[in-house]
Amino acid sequence: MFSNAIKIFTFNRFDIKVDPSWLIIAALITWTLSREFFPSVMPNASPLIYFIVAVIAMLGLFASLLLHELAHSIAARRLGVQIKSITLFLFGGVAELESDPPSARAEIQIAAAGPLMSLCLAAGFWVLEYLAAVLGLPIAFIEIASYLSTINLVLAIFNLLPAFPLDGGRILRAALWARSGNALSATRIATQAGTFLAYSLMGLGILVLWQGAIVAGLWQLIIGGFVLLAARASYSQELAKVAFGDQTVKALMTHDPVTASPEMTISELADDIILEKRLTFVPVVEGDVLLGQVDLSILAGIERENWKSIRVDDVFVNLGSSSTIDESTLIKDLFETISKTGQRKFLVLSNHKLVGVVTFSDLIRHLAIHDQLQQPVYAPVKHVKT
Repeated sequence: MFSNAIKIFTFNRFDIKVDPSWLIIAALITWTLSREFFPSVMPNASPLIYFIVAVIAMLGLFASLLLHELAHSIAARRLGVQIKSITLFLFGGVAELESDPPSARAEIQIAAAGPLMSLCLAAGFWVLEYLAAVLGLPIAFIEIASYLSTINLVLAIFNLLPAFPLDGGRILRAALWARSGNALSATRIATQAGTFLAYSLMGLGILVLWQGAIVAGLWQLIIGGFVLLAARASYSQELAKVAFGDQTVKALMTHDPVTASPEMTISELADDIILEKRLTFVPVVEGDVLLGQVDLSILAGIERENWKSIRVDDVFVNLGSSSTIDESTLIKDLFETISKTGQRKFLVLSNHKLVGVVTFSDLIRHLAIHDQLQQPVYAPVKHVKT
């Protein structure tokens, strides 16, 4: 999910990573705290003090988010779900599960662990703030504790909103799943709640922008957009699990695909195969030997007046490990390959021989059909005359 994330340390066998996007939010939080928040609660301090206190508060928030995700991860591990890593990024943190929770009950326990940790942290920092005030500790210490108490309470409340993929949305999904026994239907409803929250946040962001609060408005728009994309992606992942299950590439590939000979000219390839068959890429085969492939991007780079003099053998792309897959490859593994490599078209092999082709569009088309079949159908009410 986060290909550019950097591992910073390992805690209790969990790899803790930071995505470069976290630097954006860290800088924004530090700037806001040092320029607005702490000057308002600690007047007459120097800019250097404001900056130092802001950095400490930002690191406290960093630790709070990490503890929130660790709570999810520890709960998951105790329930038999392994965690790949914990990554902090622009919008907070995420614990990457290697598998799905085994039951709705388990998902509720895992989802609830994070907000519960945030509530405990909020209470802990509130007690710390109270004790610091009683003991007469420096105002900076008191205000840092106050900020961290408030921000953890806000995180807990926001995450408990019943909107997927927030923790509250996961709890809602699990409750619906337990009631109906249909994980996909439960995910669809929870996703709709997440979509509603996303549009509400973006609408509120627009209103705030009209009132002149540029930073706050933009931030709400960004968060709303992220929630919307995350909700849709989560539903697509669940749909893929149901639609594909343990199916292999063989089930969806185009069998016995049209191929091109290396002796063909580019003009023959374009007229007789690509245009006539409406293809975007063509495997190049000589006898029973698969040589490579040629696609529209290659033709687009060759001037049309030269098409009759240039052969396919001169321009085709040689086989690469990222463009070929075995017919026994699970479709869910193919999705991971697409995510990692960006490759969208694959030559399918069996015993090193070409048996088919499969594209990302094939997978999406199958998902769309399956999604339509899964949608509830509302029959029109027929009025009977009496």
